[in-house]
Amino acid sequence: MKKLKILLSACFLSSCIFMTLPAAAQDKTYRPDTVVTEITNRNFTTFDVKENVRLYRASFSNQYGLEIVGYLFVPATMHEKAQALVIGHPMGAVKEQASCVYASELASRGFVCLAVDQQFWGESGGNPRHGIDPDMYAETFNAVVDFLGTRDFIDKEKIGAIGICGSGSFVISAAKIDPRMKAIATVSMYNIGEMRRSGINHSQDLQTRKKIIEAAANQRYSAFLGGEQKLIGGSPFKVNENSPLSAKSSYSFYRGRGAFIPKGEKLEENTKSDMSTNIKFMNFYPFNDIETISPRPMLFIIGENAHSKYFSKEAYEKAGEPKELFMVKGADHFDLYDQKEFIPFDKLEKFFKQNL
Repeated sequence: MKKLKILLSACFLSSCIFMTLPAAAQDKTYRPDTVVTEITNRNFTTFDVKENVRLYRASFSNQYGLEIVGYLFVPATMHEKAQALVIGHPMGAVKEQASCVYASELASRGFVCLAVDQQFWGESGGNPRHGIDPDMYAETFNAVVDFLGTRDFIDKEKIGAIGICGSGSFVISAAKIDPRMKAIATVSMYNIGEMRRSGINHSQDLQTRKKIIEAAANQRYSAFLGGEQKLIGGSPFKVNENSPLSAKSSYSFYRGRGAFIPKGEKLEENTKSDMSTNIKFMNFYPFNDIETISPRPMLFIIGENAHSKYFSKEAYEKAGEPKELFMVKGADHFDLYDQKEFIPFDKLEKFFKQNL
């Protein structure tokens, strides 16, 4: 009788396993098609499109079969194969915020530019939405190089990359294993891994870190059972005179001049991250082996008044030659997202034209 119960239990377990397996007919080789469509509308609230630039919506697959979507900015007139740039948006933002400002301006100066939505954000694919996976974020940069390097109007030996805020650390991670990126620039760069582990300016102790890890681990049970998604962090929805300057500046951008809500996203979700996956940042160390990017040149751009500038200074110290740390007088972290009077476009143009 005991043996029979064991057999029945085994059969029940087996049936449960088979019921949860994907259909055998699923195409394991599926990859989204590459589609490029011209956009005629030039009425965007967070960036403008130069008259000498043509704008396209581009979608394609990353190495893992997830769709990536970006805006492709192409100079209207090209006499030879172009130099190209992939531009990554700040953490919590989307392509319409900051990266398209850079893409439009640099395309008007002769570069083909692709401002791309990170995986799990904006129009790009992947679940959970607002999910965190720093390795997949780096893969987004690598996949954009795949796309750009296979366009017949681009010189695949002349592709560079720009990472803004969190994307600064993602592009470093990507460039360490992708020599096809010939020159790398970061702007207002955040080492998201260090920030999640230790807080801004090392304001978070180990015990607090462990509590965050435990809470995220427990949230996985709810996520696994299909419970309601829990989002954390993001830009504040309210500030007052006692709020930190960084919070006020974030609010001014994300809730003011740079506000953008992707289609299908609720206002209260905007810029926040999925709690159960956010913990992945604790294992993210983008500056390890940064010196291996050399001899490809690196440019670190920081605002004089940015709360985040110590991240770029640390990366600069660890990077190999050639490298440059460029400070923008009077600018804070968020000024370099979209304030054209502060963004050093001349410096970026010269850096990439000389090094691609």
